[in-house]
Amino acid sequence: MADAPVRSGLLDPRTIRALAAELDLHPSKQRGQNFVIDPNTVRRIVALAGVQPNEVVLEVGPGLGSLTLGLLEAGANVTAVEIESSLAARLERTVSERLPDAADRLTVLEADALRITELDPLPTRVVANLPYNISVPVILHLLATFPSITSGLVMVQLEVADRLVAPPGNKVYGTPSAKLAWYASSARVGTVPATVFWPAPNVESGLVAFTRREPPATVDRQTVFDVVDAAFGQRRKMLRSALSGVFGSSADASEALLRAGIDPTRRGETLTIEEFAAIVPHLPSEL
Repeated sequence: MADAPVRSGLLDPRTIRALAAELDLHPSKQRGQNFVIDPNTVRRIVALAGVQPNEVVLEVGPGLGSLTLGLLEAGANVTAVEIESSLAARLERTVSERLPDAADRLTVLEADALRITELDPLPTRVVANLPYNISVPVILHLLATFPSITSGLVMVQLEVADRLVAPPGNKVYGTPSAKLAWYASSARVGTVPATVFWPAPNVESGLVAFTRREPPATVDRQTVFDVVDAAFGQRRKMLRSALSGVFGSSADASEALLRAGIDPTRRGETLTIEEFAAIVPHLPSEL
């Protein structure tokens, strides 16, 4: 099959379909492959992300390169992590064809984003259209693994976006909300309609911006996250019951929570990440 037509600038719907045909690519729902086909949406995302010339931006799941080209157009140095071999192999050529002056600012890494532990140069920002099924684990992994990342903007399923930024007491506040709050402040800064994707998903997407902050406590992060998981594992129960397995009994949990300054009859969905962290010093020493 003939190569996709070579044009300059960002990808349009016709070119995206031509690239997919060239690669014999049939977008996979399992991998969350929904490609942005609207250049204006790409430029909006890049602008909301606050991308600066010459900074190092990490993009996860670049796909056919819609957002990659937008990031490069803004002057960023882009490290694009793509798990699918055919897409990773095509991306550098796509950039060379459409933005040749930016080709030397792109690094393509064929890898699973959930397994990367080293990057050179270190990224300072994440901007990505994340596959719906792995969006939360990817965000948390990157923030845990690369302290150099100080901010970012990710496009995720709208429902996931709302969960990520929900405050304590909100009906969708849960483990993603609490764990992201350990690393960063966050906000939903926009929505993206399904019509700007190919193929169009069944739901809208949300844009979540985050800015890293200092951890809320000096206690071990993973231990805090274990407490969060336990509390939300039985989210409708009072903390004294939800954490009884951690402390050995409901009575021991109540006593420890009171020492931490937390009412044992509260539910996990009402606690801030700072309050979850305050529980850790009162955990049994054998944990």
